[in-house]
Amino acid sequence: MIAHILFRLDYGGMENGIVNLVNELPHEQFRHVVVALSEATKFRERITRSDVEVYALHKQAGKDFLAYWRLYKLLRQLKPDLVHTRNIGTLDCAVIAWLAGVPIRVHGEHGWDVHDPDGTSLKYIWVRRLINRFVSRFIAVSQDLQSYLVQVVGINPQKTIHIYNGVDTKKFVPRQNGMASVLPAGIFPIGCVVIGSVTRFNEIKDPLNLVQAFISLRRDLRKQHVNVRLLMIGDGPLHSLALNLLQEAGEADAAWLPGSRDDIPSLLKEMDVFVLGSLKEGISNTLLESMATGIPLVATLTGGNINLIESGVMGMLVPVGNPQALADALLSYVKDAELRQRHGAAARARAESRYSLANMLDGYSNLYSSLMQRKQG
Repeated sequence: MIAHILFRLDYGGMENGIVNLVNELPHEQFRHVVVALSEATKFRERITRSDVEVYALHKQAGKDFLAYWRLYKLLRQLKPDLVHTRNIGTLDCAVIAWLAGVPIRVHGEHGWDVHDPDGTSLKYIWVRRLINRFVSRFIAVSQDLQSYLVQVVGINPQKTIHIYNGVDTKKFVPRQNGMASVLPAGIFPIGCVVIGSVTRFNEIKDPLNLVQAFISLRRDLRKQHVNVRLLMIGDGPLHSLALNLLQEAGEADAAWLPGSRDDIPSLLKEMDVFVLGSLKEGISNTLLESMATGIPLVATLTGGNINLIESGVMGMLVPVGNPQALADALLSYVKDAELRQRHGAAARARAESRYSLANMLDGYSNLYSSLMQRKQG
């Protein structure tokens, strides 16, 4: 049995990756439980296997030691063969797993923490170094994160492995001609160019970067009578501020920010350009899903984005935190439908050849199996 531990089971790329692993790894070979330190939202309904239990430990903010006691008792009860923690917020759970007698502890690094966006926090570096002894293997979803673990934290390179996130290229597919739109017609008239994003509205994802770029783009295109609209899916603490910025600029009627949604494949098909304006990034699942949907990409020049996007072929990379540079890149796509089509097709081809869900599943299956066989031997 594998126990997947994360801080909160909610809408997000990392969480979606866990769901894919749980649903798609061979059922006869792997059993799973999912443990959320804090809460498990209705996102849990995406787990389709009936034999997978989801536990929420309701950890309170701060040093809630009772939550770790509940985790210890749960692991003693479940007796998993392997615990897989994710990101710095659950790394200390590897120690709890060791105390509970779990023989294999794997830790995944999926992106940068909002409190340590550039990975320079001495506190987090030393936490990783100290807990390193309790971790059997570190998994990094990007080369950038793997280099950080080795070169900055000081983890033995042989103890790290790089496994790319994968995307289901059968679920995320390009839009077909004649498909009915699922967007509100009052906001998205026929013939408009839709700039879209699926992201968390928090500081490290910097959603206001796109909002400001969109406002600038609308201003520049107004005299040219080019109709461009904004679709941003997701929720978080900056959601209301994004709405306020659009309202103050008089552009609220040209944008739709409906919060978290379960129909992401359908909504991606409505986008003409996909944007990810993060301050830091691992390997974004929503970026991969957009690639598979055949959408050209505009993303910031940071982290895993650099590995994913071949600028000028399948998208464009722009400086971090620069709304004007982002607006300029978007303008190129808004005014050139042929460029959108060509770069979108290249993105789809890259997703199929390099970032398939099957490749990701093979990577995790091989790792889990080898670690378990080694312990049994």
